[in-house]
Amino acid sequence: MPKYKLDQEERDILEAFDSGKIQPIENSKDEMKKHKIYASSTFKKDKRINIRLTSRDLLMIQKLAMSEGIPYQTFIGSILHKFVDGRYIEKTQSNVANQG
Repeated sequence: MPKYKLDQEERDILEAFDSGKIQPIENSKDEMKKHKIYASSTFKKDKRINIRLTSRDLLMIQKLAMSEGIPYQTFIGSILHKFVDGRYIEKTQSNVANQG
């Protein structure tokens, strides 16, 4: 079996599985198929929008996307996805000061 570089959470899961604390589910192949369908339909990009931005905002978005190593349209989509999922956290002056 090839060696994989695992993070702590992955090592904990593997250890729990190896020790019998967790068991594989029945009908795992059927469950995998079902969840693959869920995932593909969740992330299917089937709508297009057009928005107007200031040149400054677009430039800043492009710079941020570049620093993340992704295209700026993907970056914008990611931000919107996090926002609608309730996972986008706005950075306020107090948040920035507390991180310092």
